[in-house]
Amino acid sequence: MELVRNWFNKLSLDRIQLELMNTAYGSGHASLSRLDPRGLLIWYLFFAIMPWFVNSLLVLAGMCLFMVVTTILSRVTPFIIFVLCLGLIGQVGWLFVISLFFGGDISSALPLLKLTLKLSVVSLASITVFSGMDPEKISDGLLALGVPAAFSFSLSYGYRILPVLFEEFRNVLLSYRLRGKAPEHPGLLYWRKGAYYLKLLVYAFFPLMLATAKRSRTTVEALETRGFSYGLKNPAAKKLKLSHLRFQTRDVLFLSGSAAYVAVLFWFG
Repeated sequence: MELVRNWFNKLSLDRIQLELMNTAYGSGHASLSRLDPRGLLIWYLFFAIMPWFVNSLLVLAGMCLFMVVTTILSRVTPFIIFVLCLGLIGQVGWLFVISLFFGGDISSALPLLKLTLKLSVVSLASITVFSGMDPEKISDGLLALGVPAAFSFSLSYGYRILPVLFEEFRNVLLSYRLRGKAPEHPGLLYWRKGAYYLKLLVYAFFPLMLATAKRSRTTVEALETRGFSYGLKNPAAKKLKLSHLRFQTRDVLFLSGSAAYVAVLFWFG
């Protein structure tokens, strides 16, 4: 009971909102944030695709170790790591249980271990790139690589609007708590309180969607007032927007070091 109470205290709305704000806006101090986004996105594409064609445990383990190092350099918040671990355990754990239920044995753990390593490499590479760089730099990198401007802007806007939407969700949820009544007895392992909060989450869904639609309309009007549609199609505006991107020595060192490390892994694995 005390352990469950401690977890409820740590998973407060304020703590989650702070972690999301740090993820969306606090990546400027990370080591990888100083790299050119074009090179880092190409680096991400390699580690997002290549693990699915590799079956060597040594190579996968080496890639996973490398991703752990880059994740540390990105200074990812603990909340993101917790969500990643929870997803990996839940996704691979139920597969192992199902394999045992249909006549499998402990030998099925080896293929699931490979799957876990592959998912870990891809997930950590995603966290490294999208949590270690500013959303504006990611958008500029995608735009420089030929991605449509509307998509690159949508990605950056989604990162920046996420904390705002969570603040709106928090306000709606608190309003329902003020007008409702929490269970007097939490029950075994706080199941009554958990069911109460799940019901509030369902109730808060539609007000949150209405608030999101209202904010989206205001944002579109503000963007169009400043000539957003014209800037998307104007080559001079695109050139001016991407003029700050340039490859430097640290970008070459990072990409060449990553290539050398992967080559050594494939040589031994």
